[in-house]
Amino acid sequence: MSAKAKVQETVTEEVDRVKSLAQDAARSGAYLYPLKGIAYFLAHRDLWKPLLSKLAPTITLAIGVITFMFVFAYLPQAAVLSIFNGPLAAFTTILLTLSESSTLFTILSKTFLIEDALIDTFDGTLLLRNMTNIVAEGRQINSGGGEPMAKLGKLVKKPFAKFTPKAIIRYVMYLPLNFIPVVGTVIFLILQGRRSGPAAHARYFQLKAFNQSQKTEYVHDRKAAYTSFGLVANALELIPVASIFFAFTNTVGAALWAADIEREKDLAAKRSQ
Repeated sequence: MSAKAKVQETVTEEVDRVKSLAQDAARSGAYLYPLKGIAYFLAHRDLWKPLLSKLAPTITLAIGVITFMFVFAYLPQAAVLSIFNGPLAAFTTILLTLSESSTLFTILSKTFLIEDALIDTFDGTLLLRNMTNIVAEGRQINSGGGEPMAKLGKLVKKPFAKFTPKAIIRYVMYLPLNFIPVVGTVIFLILQGRRSGPAAHARYFQLKAFNQSQKTEYVHDRKAAYTSFGLVANALELIPVASIFFAFTNTVGAALWAADIEREKDLAAKRSQ
């Protein structure tokens, strides 16, 4: 087989693989959960409390990070990208700088400001979906009636992992993809989605007591679904300042998805009896 034929065969295989993943993602409907999270969050005022308690410091942090990145990083990156992207450099550099700002904001906010608030939001959403038995695996549940957020007791497990050096190195390794006009930026965002999709279910995996191998296998079997969720969630969190709002609504969407997974398991178990 000639080199040209091998290249054509490889390209065809990759196109078929991407097409298959896209079809799996569409069938899963996971990409809709970040949007469902917005609607559910707005419709349930109980879920607003964790966000409102952290609103002032996180907005201040977001504005500071975005301002810093556009003042010090935009022009140097635009100069480099203009060599590869030509007139599209202004657009691709904006996307790149927003992505970098989002990543930096996520590292800082989830490490120092909103980790506990996001856990409360995830668990509170599960309680609203009558998944008390699942939540009870990771925290105490206060007895009595009242709103779900008031039932959230002391955390027994705290799952949201901090950004690891490996994750940051991988992010930096992907940055050169932005040198490829349009397509490279899209691939970059998809790869980021592939990473952040499973991260959105860190709390769910912990509540289910998954070990590392179980989590890896579970995500691998649903990689298209998790990538599509992460892609949409990342796109929302690229929006300046509003990213903090979408960080919470994406958490709600992830919890809704987890609740639906559990409900489908229960229905399947009942049908098999």
